[in-house]
Amino acid sequence: MNNRKRKYCRYCGGRIRQKQENGIPREYCPACRVFFYDNPLPVVSMILVEERRVLLVKRKNRPYRGKWCLPSGFAETGESILDAAVRELEEETGIQGRIVQLRDVDSCSNSFYGDLLFLTFEMEQTGGVLQAGDDAEAVRFFPLTRVPRLAFPSNSKALQAYLEGKKDHWAIVDSFTLAADEAIMQERRNLLSDRLVALIEASSDHIARLWLKDVRGSRSTPTYHLFDQELLYHRVFLVISHFSDWLSGSYHGQNIISYYMHLGRNRKREGFGLSEVISALSLTKKHLWEFALSQGMWDRPIDIYTIMELERRISLFFDRATYHVAKGYELESSRTTPAGSGK
Repeated sequence: MNNRKRKYCRYCGGRIRQKQENGIPREYCPACRVFFYDNPLPVVSMILVEERRVLLVKRKNRPYRGKWCLPSGFAETGESILDAAVRELEEETGIQGRIVQLRDVDSCSNSFYGDLLFLTFEMEQTGGVLQAGDDAEAVRFFPLTRVPRLAFPSNSKALQAYLEGKKDHWAIVDSFTLAADEAIMQERRNLLSDRLVALIEASSDHIARLWLKDVRGSRSTPTYHLFDQELLYHRVFLVISHFSDWLSGSYHGQNIISYYMHLGRNRKREGFGLSEVISALSLTKKHLWEFALSQGMWDRPIDIYTIMELERRISLFFDRATYHVAKGYELESSRTTPAGSGK
């Protein structure tokens, strides 16, 4: 064991003594004039995760018999640390694997083994069959949310580092899976972009006033230049509120159909051109998107994904609203067009 002291020289058999080297007491053979160095033992540990379950080994031997740990073992003389990781994984669990990346390095002192250097690798399975090796009582996958206390603190540290590294990735995957279903996109179901709902609600007045300035100066919305400003503000504020409510799940598809069909009919009666109404909605969409971008959420991949996810939700809402506005406008136009006019 690494923590036991030498008594005799392995070369001449003479007595080992203590001698200072560069201020450090070391074991020394006076006859051979050789210092002996104690170095940490290299240990490989492997993190293999499938469906967010991590593979653990129940130890059969001392120390920590009966405790769970990551598949772990000592590197052998003459083999690379990478080969040691692949070998130990198969010996302890029956699984053949390949190294994905180094996840953690840790030094520790163990009362049984002495000083250890843990190198923990993330691995993925390439073959083999799950079965306990000679040094294991059992092997099994544990959900990452219910991992038992591990025998080696270095294992716990490495697994925590792995989870921290995967946190954003899994959040994106989960949100993307939910966002792929349009029915879920219309309800609040733990999407990453949900956190922007409160920001939009709190900034509705600011967004509405930016829109108002834009729509009253745009060449694509001339009738809006002459319309009552306070009434326009009230109308766009209501549209922004609809979108915010839709994000939070309290405003549904049927609400969009009935309100925006009615909106299209009203705008026709008020003398707005259809292209103007569509342009006004487009400007609302634009200012919501620009507001989201102004939050500076571009530092991490998860922030970029959140913004892009919100953009998709903005598009879903306003594409439907625009369609039903156009339908309502057309229905009103057909009702007011004289029979036989050819229009």
